Amino acid sequence: MIRNGKRRVVLAAIAGVSVLAMGLTACSGGGGDEGGDSGGDGDRTLRVWAGSQTPITANFNVFAPTVLHGALGPIYEPLFFFNKTAAEDPTGMIGDSYEYNEDGTVITIKIKPDLKWSDGEPLTAADVAFTYSYEGNNPEGSGLVSAEATDDTTVVLTYDSAQYTTEFQRLGGTWILPEHIWSEVDDFASFANEEPVGSGAYVVDSVTSESYILVANENFRDAGVPAVKTVQYIAVDNNQTAQDLLAAGELDWAGMFIPNPDSVTANGKIDWINTPQDPTVLYTCANADLGCTGAQTDVAVRQALNVAIDRATIKDKAFVGLTGDMSPTYALLPRDAKWVADPANEVSPQEADVAEAGSILEAAGYTKDADGFYGKDGVPIEMTLTSVDGWTDYNDAAKLITEQAADAGIKINASTVQWQEFSDSRQTGAFELIVGGMIGTSVADPYQMYRDWVGGVEAGSTGAVGEEVPVGRWNFSRYNNPVVDEAIMAASATNDEATKLDLYATIQTEIVRDLPYIPLVINATQTFYNTKDFTGWPTEENLYAFPPSWGSIAAGYILQHLEPVG
Repeated sequence: MIRNGKRRVVLAAIAGVSVLAMGLTACSGGGGDEGGDSGGDGDRTLRVWAGSQTPITANFNVFAPTVLHGALGPIYEPLFFFNKTAAEDPTGMIGDSYEYNEDGTVITIKIKPDLKWSDGEPLTAADVAFTYSYEGNNPEGSGLVSAEATDDTTVVLTYDSAQYTTEFQRLGGTWILPEHIWSEVDDFASFANEEPVGSGAYVVDSVTSESYILVANENFRDAGVPAVKTVQYIAVDNNQTAQDLLAAGELDWAGMFIPNPDSVTANGKIDWINTPQDPTVLYTCANADLGCTGAQTDVAVRQALNVAIDRATIKDKAFVGLTGDMSPTYALLPRDAKWVADPANEVSPQEADVAEAGSILEAAGYTKDADGFYGKDGVPIEMTLTSVDGWTDYNDAAKLITEQAADAGIKINASTVQWQEFSDSRQTGAFELIVGGMIGTSVADPYQMYRDWVGGVEAGSTGAVGEEVPVGRWNFSRYNNPVVDEAIMAASATNDEATKLDLYATIQTEIVRDLPYIPLVINATQTFYNTKDFTGWPTEENLYAFPPSWGSIAAGYILQHLEPVG
C-alpha cells in the first residue's frame, strides 16, 4: 500500500460430555453423526466457544464491554477487513475503495452499491456518515470535522489533522451502524441491543443463559454466503470443559490454550494452528494520581518485578514453549522490527536477575525484613495478582510469577476471579496486578497499541479509577504521561517513516522505563477447528485471517469462507 502523497486503494471483494452436551442443541434438521447434526446445504450447526461463560446475557451493543462475540464481525462489520497476520492491503466488506487527499486530512470512501441491512432497509453512504458522526465513534479529541454522504455510495470524512496512522481505526475498526436504529438510541453505552440489525452474514435467532444462536442473513450482500447457515455460540466456564467438548466432537471451533493438543485431535475431527500475535502482560494499576492504590504504583517496584521474572521458565512451564518473545516496546517481532528504535529493547529479559531487582528496590529506599521481603517505612511490598478462573495457562503463569517474585523479596498473592469480575476490575481500576492480554495491531505499525493502551487523559484513552476506560480504548493501567501523549498525537498526523520512528523512540523510552504493563510473552494463540465436517479454515499455507474464534472482525470473515462437508 502506498504510504506517501495521494493514494487510491481498490479492494478485492470477499470470496465466496453428558449434561453440558445437552446445551449444544442443534438448530436444524438432518441426520446426526458422532454428536453433530449434519445435513445438506449448510444444515450442520457450527458450534463455537469464543470465551463466553455462564450465564450469557443478551448484549449485542458494539460499544459495551460485555458485548457478545457474535456481534463483532458476524453481525456488525467495519468498511474493510485488515488481516493482522500479514502486511497486505485490506479487503472490502461494506467498503469498495478509499482515497486520501494530499495532506491526509480527507478520506473519500466508496461503498458497494445496492446494500441492505439485515432488516431489509437500504444501507447507504448516509448510514456510514451517521456512523462516523455518532457519539460513540466520535469522542472528544477524535479530530473529525465532518462526515458527509455526497451520494448513495460516497462518503467524505474530513479531519483536523492527517489520518494516515489511524487508517485501521477509521476504516477497519469502526462498526458501521444503521441510522434508522441508532438515531433513536439516547444512551449508547447502556443500550443492550438485544435484536441487532447489522450488515454481516448473520442475524440473532435466540439467546439463552447457556448459548446464543445466529442464522444466515437473507439480506447479506453476497448471494450464497454464508454456506454455514446456523452458528451456535456456547458458554463454557473453563478451558478443561471446552477441551473435553472438542475431544468428544461436541465443539467445532475454539481459540484456547491446550498444552497437549493430541488429546483433542485424536478423534479425527479436530485440527489446530498456533499463531502468536498478541502480547500477554501484567496489567498494573500504575497511576496514584488517577486513584490507583498499592505498591505497584511505585515505578521502582514495577522495574524490580520486571527483572525478577524468569520469562524462559514461564514460556516453558505455563505455555509449553508455544509463545513468542515479547518486546517491551509492544512491537510485534519480526513483523514490526523496523519500528523498534533501540536494539536493546527488541526483547524483554528472559532470565531472572534477582540481584538487579534488589538493587532497584534498595536504591528506592526499600529494605528487607526478617522474612526476606522488601518494604519501606514499615509497610511491606504486598500485591494481589489476579487471573481469570479456568484460564489454565494464565493461572499457571501467575503462580510462577509469585514464586519468582518471592525469590527477589517481593510478595505477591495470586488469586483467580470469574470473567465478569476481571472485566469490571480492569475497567474501573479496582486491581493491583492482572495477568491479561493486549490486543495487537492489525497493521504492521505499533501506533494503535500506543494510542489505545498507553495514551493518557489528553489522548482520550484513560480516566480516573472508578470511571470506565473510554469506549474503544484500553489503558487500564491509568498511565498518563504528557510526553507520550504529545508523541502519539504527532505520530497520528504524519506518514513520514523517519519522523514517526523518532516519535516512537520517545514513546518507547518512556514506557520501557515506566512499565505500565510488564511484558511477559507473545501469547500462544492456538485455534482448534473441525476439519472433518467443515472446510475453508485458515491454515499455515493460507492464513487469510487471524483464526481464533474470539477474533473481532476476523471471526465473521472466516465464517463467510466456511462450507459444510457433504
